[in-house]
Amino acid sequence: MTTERDPVSPTPLPNVVPVAPSEDLASQPINHEPSVVRAFLNTRGSGRLADNAFATVMLICACSIFVIVLFIFSILITHSKLSIAAFGLKFFSRQAWDPVSGDFGALPFIYGTLATSFLALLIAVPLALGVAVFLTELCPKQLRAPISFLTELLAAIPSVVYGLWAVFVLVPIMRDVIGPFLHKTLGWTGFFEGANFGVGLLTASIILAIMILPIISSLTRDIMTAVPNSQREGVLALGATRWEMIRIGVLRNSRIGIVGAVLLGLGRALGETMAVTMVIGNHPEISKSLFAPGYTLASVIANEFSEATGDLYLSALIEIGLALFLVTIVVNAAARLMVWAVTRGAPARVA
Repeated sequence: MTTERDPVSPTPLPNVVPVAPSEDLASQPINHEPSVVRAFLNTRGSGRLADNAFATVMLICACSIFVIVLFIFSILITHSKLSIAAFGLKFFSRQAWDPVSGDFGALPFIYGTLATSFLALLIAVPLALGVAVFLTELCPKQLRAPISFLTELLAAIPSVVYGLWAVFVLVPIMRDVIGPFLHKTLGWTGFFEGANFGVGLLTASIILAIMILPIISSLTRDIMTAVPNSQREGVLALGATRWEMIRIGVLRNSRIGIVGAVLLGLGRALGETMAVTMVIGNHPEISKSLFAPGYTLASVIANEFSEATGDLYLSALIEIGLALFLVTIVVNAAARLMVWAVTRGAPARVA
């Protein structure tokens, strides 16, 4: 007995759009016309001459920097020969500065330059490090951009504006508020005694500290940003606090670059002229008191160059400029080398 089975209906095929047979690609014509770029390259000829000319122009631009520096150095040497022949190396160890009798010495100006510069560093470095650490590690994102902008704005203010602000604001405060307080509390040290007229070494140092603070802060922030995050994470993973992480993982690895940033700030302080001239008092003397007026290498050139009538007087001022030029070059070169050692050459370490 056979059982009849229902016929299985075939599954309907999907609607397929018939595709026309593709044309043979080999039979299509090939466009042999060159592109616009190739046509231009074919018409201009070989580029070797243009490349050599471009490299030569760039080499001339780079060498011009050395030529300018050597030209300035040679001019300073040439015009200070009279002073070098008259005083020799003793010029930098003599305190006399008498244009009438032709007796010159640069020691008071060297003392004023070093005293104001290093005192400015003593004031500016802790503040700059605090600003850099806050912006890099602690600052909220909403405040980071405004604070960074204001910090960089301080570096863009002309020095004469700083000088005017110091004359009308800082000098009265030093004379009436800060000076009496320092004399009362720290007068026994000998650094804050004598007449206080508001102008002097301390006032010049404060205005210098404000001027170099944004330079040190900006460079220190960039150097701390260059420290890998793995250093921070490694120190935190060992159970360190946030302050210990900043001190060990960030500041320790940035110390060479921070020193370079400080030296760059020192170079700016050594060569600053207008703001210091307006508040330092401009008197060539060496005094232990920071209230006493002083003179710097840059300010004596700015004040007396137009008044120099004798050849020896003019030569002495140019020799002071030569000394300042050499010191600035050495300080800036050392600073650049230290910054490069951190940002490119020196590997980060955790001690």
